[in-house]
Amino acid sequence: MSRSRMQIAKADIVSHFDGLSSHVLKLKEIRAILAEQRGFWRLAQNTTSAQFIGFLEKHSKLKPYEFPFPQRGEKCYSWGEVPLLTILLSLKKGLHFSHYTAMRMQGLTEQLPKSVYLTDERTTSHPTEREKLSQSDIDQAFNHPARISSNWVEYGDKKIYLLNGADTGHLGVVVQQATDEDGQEAQVRVTNVERTLIDATVKPMYAGGVFEVAKAFALASDRLSVNKLIAMLRKLDFVYPYHQAIGYYLERAGYKSSQLDLVRRLPMEHDFYLAHEMGETRYEPTWRLFVPNGF
Repeated sequence: MSRSRMQIAKADIVSHFDGLSSHVLKLKEIRAILAEQRGFWRLAQNTTSAQFIGFLEKHSKLKPYEFPFPQRGEKCYSWGEVPLLTILLSLKKGLHFSHYTAMRMQGLTEQLPKSVYLTDERTTSHPTEREKLSQSDIDQAFNHPARISSNWVEYGDKKIYLLNGADTGHLGVVVQQATDEDGQEAQVRVTNVERTLIDATVKPMYAGGVFEVAKAFALASDRLSVNKLIAMLRKLDFVYPYHQAIGYYLERAGYKSSQLDLVRRLPMEHDFYLAHEMGETRYEPTWRLFVPNGF
């Protein structure tokens, strides 16, 4: 009985979904639509959301997407063809593209990365008091492998990472147009050039490695505001002196001395490392920085 009523109401149901402002829906949103429109569509009271969704998947444009992330699986539905970039941003509120994905969207790499990086900023209720950093703390941390997130899923030929990020108030996250590998355009939330370069410096393993990060700084030379980047660094207030790595990348990419001076004004109280567990290194005294030998 309920099935025949849905068949009768199909045109009205399709019309309603066609008129929605967003064509990506979570389960709770579909349930809310069913509850709100059940009477108008004359659907039986015992019609469940599972039956309703099953009918729409079979007889309309509703398509399910499942991403079984180890930390917590995410599922949503699209109404018609929707770019994957839009689908991914809809998995959780406030997500943005970051790291290697942001580098591609901002024109800071010539590669087509097979990994997609999404960041979910965690909200913190109380600021934690920071212990004073020692040289031995830095040495111990960076002579060990970097911690790489296991919260990823395979989707087609891609790996999709959902990273937990610190609460920055979405600093440097902008809304802009982006095009995926299939040529589909989408409006995305993504880190801007300055924030992308900072994130890539902090986590080069999510940005194609230090050679790709160095190339990104070179490709950004006509657009990067070093003043803006330094202001962001101050707000982010990292424990580790990542500005020393950033200064090195800027110098390596041929930025002006006046731009490098903006970084040199920041304190350099400790030796630092370009990345974790680099093997053989050489020391760059200007930036008090260890970099891979042969880099």
